[in-house]
Amino acid sequence: MGKGKILLVGFGPGSKEQMSYRARDAIAESDVVIGYSTYIKLVKDLLIGKEVVKKGMTEEIDRCLEAWDHANLGKTVALVSSGDIGVYGMAGPTYEVLFQKGWTPDHEIKVEVVPGSTALSSCASLVGAPLTHDFCSISLSDLLTPWPVIANRVEAVAKSDFVVALYNPKSGRRTQQIVEAQRILLQYRNPKTPVAIVKSAYRDLQDIQLTTLDEMSDEKIGMLTTVLVGNSSTFFREGLMITPRGYANKYESLTGEVKDGEKRGRSLSMGLDGWKAVAREYFRNQDNPNLQKAAQYFNVPSKHILDAICEATDEDTAGDFSGIAIDSAKLQEILEMAKRWGKLRAVIRSDPGGVSEMMFHAKDLSKRGDWINVENVYFHMHIDWSRVVNASFIKCADRLRGVHFFDKHDQTVFNISLVRKDGQFENATSKYFDQSWHTLSL
Repeated sequence: MGKGKILLVGFGPGSKEQMSYRARDAIAESDVVIGYSTYIKLVKDLLIGKEVVKKGMTEEIDRCLEAWDHANLGKTVALVSSGDIGVYGMAGPTYEVLFQKGWTPDHEIKVEVVPGSTALSSCASLVGAPLTHDFCSISLSDLLTPWPVIANRVEAVAKSDFVVALYNPKSGRRTQQIVEAQRILLQYRNPKTPVAIVKSAYRDLQDIQLTTLDEMSDEKIGMLTTVLVGNSSTFFREGLMITPRGYANKYESLTGEVKDGEKRGRSLSMGLDGWKAVAREYFRNQDNPNLQKAAQYFNVPSKHILDAICEATDEDTAGDFSGIAIDSAKLQEILEMAKRWGKLRAVIRSDPGGVSEMMFHAKDLSKRGDWINVENVYFHMHIDWSRVVNASFIKCADRLRGVHFFDKHDQTVFNISLVRKDGQFENATSKYFDQSWHTLSL
């Protein structure tokens, strides 16, 4: 007897109109159809004459094993799922089971994944165009994923201003996950951010609710619901939820008039190749600019601002600011140089916003193993030097002389700067700093 075939079929929302031709053909050519009982009911009129195997909600691996066993008997098996079987579906677990069985792509049993319309795209189509720009999806189910992992993902997407589709938002036993996700999102999003709550898209019990982020957890939400949370530009109009594609960044209107400084078919002036020039222009045009204000204005780590300063030229300056980027090979050299800089100020910023400033003499600076230590009769400061991967020297006219040290995430570990007295740097310390600057610029 020849070996069989496993067809992993995503049939979309369940209605025939939303099902792909290939999904219908895959079910038609199958001898056996396996699936969660609810999914089986959605396609029951396509299963006449088929051997049907229904499984429960928590029997996903059993479905995979059943498919393997039938395929080994020479049968063509359709393992079916609503939506796209590769998105929170059975494709992943099936491949895991197959690999455990010793299966490889050149095995006699062939495997095909048949994609389908996902829940997020089906739900989005019913409420307008909320996914027109960058988006992601997060499942709030903690049955298989630790909650801290889920919470970190929700926070990351909230900070990054993605439109987000929340899968598995709530069940009979899991009632607080959606509330906690809402709490995290509200830390970074406007409370009136548009939200669409769609249940059973394109099915008999379809239900659509349009609400806002601050009120979404008060709405009817369950396991058959997908929650679409907009980003900072998403809006409601005429009962539709729309996320702009971004044309307003380049064009005066949809008539196609290009804004000054922009070009058709080219990256924005704030694109990868151009935004640093805009940052340098910011320093030229602002009164009393500083690194922290610039980082907040452009919503980037201060290292990225310093990178822009370090790339300044005589024709494209950063105002009074100038800098030198330092790679890891010269970090130890910087520490040795700093010991000659006299009175220094060290600044350490915590993520929640606290700032610690300490005044010390350069001779108090030492390195022991992986730690930088500053110890005197007034305080002890200890910094994990192993986190530091590069640095930037920075100068601003007669106001600033210093160096920032960064970790692999481009976050500032700490910075040190020369201390001024009566608005002036001491000649000796300024001379040593300038010598260091000259040495590193060669």
